[in-house]
Amino acid sequence: MIYIENANIVTENGILKNGALLAENEIITKIGKTGTFEVPENAKKIDANGLYLGPGFVDIHVHGGGGYNFFDNPEKVAQHFLKHGETTVLATSYTTYTKAEYLAAIEKIKQAMKTNSKNIAGFYMEGPYLNPKYGAEPKMNKWRGEIKREDYAEIVDSAGALTKVWAVAPERENVLEFMEYVKSKNPNAVFAVAHSEATPDEIDRIKKYGVKIQTHCMNATGRVGESKGIRGAGPDEYCLFNDDMYAELISDSLAIHVPAYLQKLILKVKGIDKILLITDSFATETEMSEKYAKAKDLSFDSEGNLSGSRLTMDIVCRNFVKHTNSSICDTFLAASTNPAKAICMDEEIGTVEVGKKANLVLVDNEFNIEKVIFEGRQ
Repeated sequence: MIYIENANIVTENGILKNGALLAENEIITKIGKTGTFEVPENAKKIDANGLYLGPGFVDIHVHGGGGYNFFDNPEKVAQHFLKHGETTVLATSYTTYTKAEYLAAIEKIKQAMKTNSKNIAGFYMEGPYLNPKYGAEPKMNKWRGEIKREDYAEIVDSAGALTKVWAVAPERENVLEFMEYVKSKNPNAVFAVAHSEATPDEIDRIKKYGVKIQTHCMNATGRVGESKGIRGAGPDEYCLFNDDMYAELISDSLAIHVPAYLQKLILKVKGIDKILLITDSFATETEMSEKYAKAKDLSFDSEGNLSGSRLTMDIVCRNFVKHTNSSICDTFLAASTNPAKAICMDEEIGTVEVGKKANLVLVDNEFNIEKVIFEGRQ
């Protein structure tokens, strides 16, 4: 049992000043003004001293961090991100995995989820069927060939309902058959448009399967122009135009992934309710080029191309505020509430509400982490 007082509690609708919260058996049981409700004697008391108490971060797109890839050492990665307030993470795959490596990785994550890595909520499958023209390590893409059931069925079956998101390139031949199979095994799966140059018509063709996310908006995408000098419409434009689509956003310190002007444009067009802040973090040791020497939160592939990040969600939040002038409340929406809704976990997590899991962070006004509460425990 834990009791937090003197906090600025960030709710979905604003801030409760001088707030207090009680959690019992991993669940939030009371919220109110400090001193307005009885506190059990055996509750562990925390004085927030005016810090912001918000929902734990929900990072739906993260490959690794702390020196390890998720599928190599899930326990180390999960702990690394938990220390940074990420009380819910999705272990993310990539097209560099073979079928055998996919299957082995899935089993490793399943075992970790049963033991000490309970902040892992499942999988975000970035692939295997993306457009190999886009993204990091294109030469290492193992899934360039024809989409065949004998290649993907075992992976889909093994991951099952634990896969919250399947990312696909709609222009890939036979991708509809793949998506139909995914839905037959996991009706609640969400699809994302990723690493793609699909036209709006091609994306509309797959929308009936539950396409509601664009993977890292403005990154690793292309568009087919009608003729020289005319800009075509691709996944970015489709996401911006369609009100029901969420836009994933990587906000690094120097705004390299998405320039600050474009971050503000995405925010203006989509509205804060459709922004998903992600880290897209990798465990990479590749040295940075001189051009990006000051960007300590970037990641690069073996050819020196931009490849995700070394971000954690607390830093993403800080960057997002800096680049867009967003409020603390709006930033928590983009880092916690919206991602929980996007992967259909908002009945359990994503907001500070009675009845939800006591997954919480205490931060200052620059999103520096002071304390992390996971399932009611500090």
